[in-house]
Amino acid sequence: MQTVREIATEIVAREGGYVNDPDDPGGATKFGVTIHTMRRLGLDLTGDGKITPADVKKLTRAQAVNLFITHYFVEPRIAGLPAVLQASVFDMYVNAGANAVKILQRLLIQMGLEVAVDGVIGPQTEAAAQRAYDAAPQHLADAYAIARRNYYFAIADRRPASRKYARSRAGGKGGWIKRAEEFMAPKYHLTQAEFDERVRAWG
Repeated sequence: MQTVREIATEIVAREGGYVNDPDDPGGATKFGVTIHTMRRLGLDLTGDGKITPADVKKLTRAQAVNLFITHYFVEPRIAGLPAVLQASVFDMYVNAGANAVKILQRLLIQMGLEVAVDGVIGPQTEAAAQRAYDAAPQHLADAYAIARRNYYFAIADRRPASRKYARSRAGGKGGWIKRAEEFMAPKYHLTQAEFDERVRAWG
């Protein structure tokens, strides 16, 4: 099984280098770390007393890995979830914050388990996730990854500016969809025809 550091290193590689896309609410971002996160954590890497895109540009790969482990794995208590979920929830937490946990909590409710949708991994969510795993050990990771994919589609449905993250310029799957599908069995990947049908309403 992968270590948390190995998972974090893969997330950093998946996120890529510095970008400052005006359509991305996260603003200036490097290795998946946004300027908002750096401001929240007080990461003034230039030492000029303010946190700007210049600080984001100075962030190193190693700093991003350590930041993710501390603030996106340890603090949210992802280790309390069944092992089969940890890499995917960790990856999604980096991408979507507490929404990663809310996606899981909604999935658990759909499975008939009682849990609050509060984005917090506490004893109730840990116990419900374990019961879900015990009931469907071969399917829980796939179900969560599919729920992630649906979450991305839902964002793109209501926010046209975000569609470029779900559908490539060439009409294929965008980064968001590919990212979710990395964590599910190939048999659950959308074919190009299925993907085309799902996004047809986008024009």
